[in-house]
Amino acid sequence: MTERKMTVVLGALLTATLLFASQGLAQSKAADGNVTFTVTAVGKKDSPAPAVSKDDVQLFQGKERKQVGDLKKADKLFLAILIDDSIDSGAAGQWEYLKEFILAQPPSTVISLGYISNNGTRVAQDFTNQHELVAKALRIPLGTSALGTSPYLGAIDMLKRWPETGPQRSILLITSGIDFFRGDSYGPFYPDLDSLIQRAERQNTNIWSLYYPSSSHRGRSFFLANNAQTNLDKLSGETGAESYFLGTQAPVSFKPYLEEIAAHLSNQYLLTFAGNGGAKGKYQRMKLKTEVPDLEFFVPGAVYLPPAK
Repeated sequence: MTERKMTVVLGALLTATLLFASQGLAQSKAADGNVTFTVTAVGKKDSPAPAVSKDDVQLFQGKERKQVGDLKKADKLFLAILIDDSIDSGAAGQWEYLKEFILAQPPSTVISLGYISNNGTRVAQDFTNQHELVAKALRIPLGTSALGTSPYLGAIDMLKRWPETGPQRSILLITSGIDFFRGDSYGPFYPDLDSLIQRAERQNTNIWSLYYPSSSHRGRSFFLANNAQTNLDKLSGETGAESYFLGTQAPVSFKPYLEEIAAHLSNQYLLTFAGNGGAKGKYQRMKLKTEVPDLEFFVPGAVYLPPAK
């Protein structure tokens, strides 16, 4: 893609997200001092998640119980599908299942598609509710020619283009999880992981990760792949989502993973409570409990409380 075309694509994305910003503000701030975040209802032992009402949940900030101001079923999802261009090109053999997933999303889901390379996201299809356009934009990953990049910096680049506040939002990240830009000398966690987690928490964005091996021989190292999966597991868990992998080999099929993600996306709620982040704003760990049998929740590791006004 030429520099000029890339500029046009990025400009279109910014225009689209700004159009959605006013609606996002209405959903994320019901009133001054209120904070909204996404919770996912999950049925235990693979059972369907039952419907949930505000009276069914108890919210805790540390040991302090907080009053739930509102709990409503999320009715509009913004979903960004990000594909790491450094994964093995064989991943394209799974695109038929990814297309099924895209086309099965309801009209209320607005989807974009991007490819991560050079520590950024190249947008192949801007946000749209015409899901067939997203499916048509799928292509074979570049493979070895895209090595040297970081999927974490690429995802941060995408999040920077979204408004700070917004409605129900998710990223589906398909990657090996290996940070080829930073290298493997930083210990168990890559240096940009926490920055990505905090930005996603601040913007109320769940990041669902789906592992696929790297295209390079070095990337097939059990140590690197296992370490990368540890990073992906933390990324998804801390943003209120889930990570999917089958050992360090390529998954037999994306289909069961995508079906499970689709089920989770259809059982999400927007929870609102009164929160005070002090003079500078802060991240606060929250817990959600329920007495409804066979029900649990995915919640982000922390919720961002904006500065008091």
